[in-house]
Amino acid sequence: MKKVYGSAEEALDGVLQDDMLIAAGGFGLCGIPELLIDAVVKSGVKGLTIASNNCGVDGFGLGKLLDTKQIAKMMSSYVGENDEFMRQYLSGELEIEFNPQGTLAERMRAGGAGIPGFYTKTGVGTQVAEGKEHKEFDGETYIMERGIFADLAIVKAWKADATGNAIFRKTARNFNVPAAMCGKLCVMEVEEIVPTGSLDPDGIHLPGIYVHRLIQGEHEKRIEQRTVRKREEA
Repeated sequence: MKKVYGSAEEALDGVLQDDMLIAAGGFGLCGIPELLIDAVVKSGVKGLTIASNNCGVDGFGLGKLLDTKQIAKMMSSYVGENDEFMRQYLSGELEIEFNPQGTLAERMRAGGAGIPGFYTKTGVGTQVAEGKEHKEFDGETYIMERGIFADLAIVKAWKADATGNAIFRKTARNFNVPAAMCGKLCVMEVEEIVPTGSLDPDGIHLPGIYVHRLIQGEHEKRIEQRTVRKREEA
């Protein structure tokens, strides 16, 4: 089965539709699938629900989909770097489902493993627990969280072979693996596609069975908040 496509637009052709649930990898601006995000923007689909740790920054990453009003709901952990996100939320234009960060990652992983729900202590006694099933185990209270089963997953890897076996570089591994697992269809962009069989099997972070389509492309590597020490006087 062909997995390698020539561009992000080609890889997403026939996949996108209004009102779908998309799981997106990345953490801040680290390891985000910016080429695939641009293709989603260009497609014009709307009413999207996006499950991702955050929503990029103003004018970059998933923030571009906010600018075009294509996102109806975000399932996120952290949203503090995006002014447009704040504006849309406070004005009632954008729905938010907040998740503790570990819970969001586990909801994605659970979906990829076919697990519809699980119990966790995280969030008990807070707004996160409102409306959710509570259950006691060994005298401790837990709440039930639902696994995420996304219509589409878009992720970014460092290297992959033509079958989709992938390696993520350092912290860019973040949410990419669980996001890829929970998508009914997973499209992955990579910095480099290498010959099949050239990757060490023990070093694979994401088996190719989870990846349905992939592209190779040039990426812009931004620093989200650049902080440097002041130069000392000589």
